[in-house]
Amino acid sequence: MKRPFYLLPLVVTAQFAGTSLWFAVNAVMQTLQTFHLQATAFMPTMTTAVQLGFVFGTLLYSYFSIADRFSPVRVFMVSSGLAAACNLLVLVSYQSLEGLFITRLGVGFFLAGVYPVGMKICSDWYETGLGKALGYLVGALVLGTAFPYVLKSLSLTLPWQYVIVATAALAVSGGVTVGLFVKDGPFRRMAGRFNPSVLRNVFKDTAFRRSAFGYFGHMFELYTFWAFVPVIITAYNQLTQQTLNVPLFSFVVIASGALGCVLTGELSLRWGSHRTAWFALLISCICCILSLFLPAFSGTFFLVFMLVWGISVVGDSPQFSTLVSQSAPANYRATALTLVTSIGFFITIPSLYLTQWLFNLYGYKALLILALGGIVGLMTSRRI
Repeated sequence: MKRPFYLLPLVVTAQFAGTSLWFAVNAVMQTLQTFHLQATAFMPTMTTAVQLGFVFGTLLYSYFSIADRFSPVRVFMVSSGLAAACNLLVLVSYQSLEGLFITRLGVGFFLAGVYPVGMKICSDWYETGLGKALGYLVGALVLGTAFPYVLKSLSLTLPWQYVIVATAALAVSGGVTVGLFVKDGPFRRMAGRFNPSVLRNVFKDTAFRRSAFGYFGHMFELYTFWAFVPVIITAYNQLTQQTLNVPLFSFVVIASGALGCVLTGELSLRWGSHRTAWFALLISCICCILSLFLPAFSGTFFLVFMLVWGISVVGDSPQFSTLVSQSAPANYRATALTLVTSIGFFITIPSLYLTQWLFNLYGYKALLILALGGIVGLMTSRRI
């Protein structure tokens, strides 16, 4: 079956639309926090709600091999709609900390049928050049993650509810687009039956295990960095008396990761996915260490530094996912991808709380802890 020329742009656009739900609440965090002044760790708690929901969702999706046993295109469409519905529930639950946590948990749960399933759709169409395809796909996730911040910066005079409604509408449109115009790929291998033993067996493969642990090290840094970007910019403003626009520059820094994913996708065609991922992880690890000197940076150097960090911190993600996909059993590829993604996102939760705790004690110097993920990832994935 010939691959349609519009396939990748459509899936990329839908991925962007669906993942715009991820940080929708983070973009209006300051407003919502006024309703929960008693919550001392509001930001990591709300971010963790989505991450934890995603972990539960990916565990369920992988345990039952949902995207391997059923059409991944249909799974993507339905999951996008359900995630959008949970996002809209924020409009009626925002005054209750427990209610807000549960609705964000639901968003994360159904995003398990969007992000890894989008990768599965691409892997079913791309027998070669998967690293490049996933580079664009994860780039779309990055833009989706950053998008609520630009909505916030462009709608300062509008109610915060605007961001919630706009991201939900975007997610629904993305799911419908995939459902109507994308077909399951010719390289799809349908799982014959429910087989949970695959969750254990895939890690027996050395290449799969090393690729997965490289991804885990990368994830220890990624979402904590994204969640702390507004905090880092605010801290820099306070340390240096700068007046950088926090929502706008948060969008620019996070969105720069899309460029990183595209660049590593193109580089993977020449260097291979392993070398490309390893060097991107090395650069972001160096950025973690250089963050110790934040107050000494000029305004221009600070912005360049944050852009380099934003580009490199996620540039390795599609290449590690490519390595995981290529070393996984063909008929349980989605299950393996979803399992690794689930573990990776679970790792983000202790990283978020540990960094928040250290930030309360040591300020910006707490960012050094994120280098730990890079060091582990570099060591475990150095030979694949």
